[in-house]
Amino acid sequence: MVPGEITGIHYLAPETPISIPANFGMMKSMSNTPNLYFNRFLSNLPNFHFPPPGQEFTPQSSCLSNNSTSDEADEEHQLSIIDERKQRRMISNRESARRSRMRKQKHLDELWSQVLRLRTENHTLIDKLNRVTESHEQVLQENARLKEEAIDLRQMLTELQIGSPYTTALRDLE
Repeated sequence: MVPGEITGIHYLAPETPISIPANFGMMKSMSNTPNLYFNRFLSNLPNFHFPPPGQEFTPQSSCLSNNSTSDEADEEHQLSIIDERKQRRMISNRESARRSRMRKQKHLDELWSQVLRLRTENHTLIDKLNRVTESHEQVLQENARLKEEAIDLRQMLTELQIGSPYTTALRDLE
């Protein structure tokens, strides 16, 4: 198909046939425009012809006819090119979707790996916290026991000093 060529004009035609006047072919000679100009203009249009007088205009019969074999071959070639492009686009879209699914799966695998690593780290930290807490409790208990022991020892020392003969001798000397 030549760029700018109109095909498929029959889709714009109304469903009901339109009668074309019998003198339609004569109209161009009645106009003020020279015949030469019309011939030059009409010869530039691909496959242009006037319908026979009195023929009805239907979607199947249009001024731009695609009845020639070269036009049908061109149309088939165009359709095959379009189908080929659609096929390539469909394959490309499938590959793109496959790559997207693979990226998504890789991302999910990385996230699961991270979840497992963080869970392991969390359990390790919880175990360490439990050990430190237990150790802290033991240190607090030992500290309380040592304080009580220190109080008891001070009490005993005080009692010993009061009842000791050295203490009474020291008081007598004073």
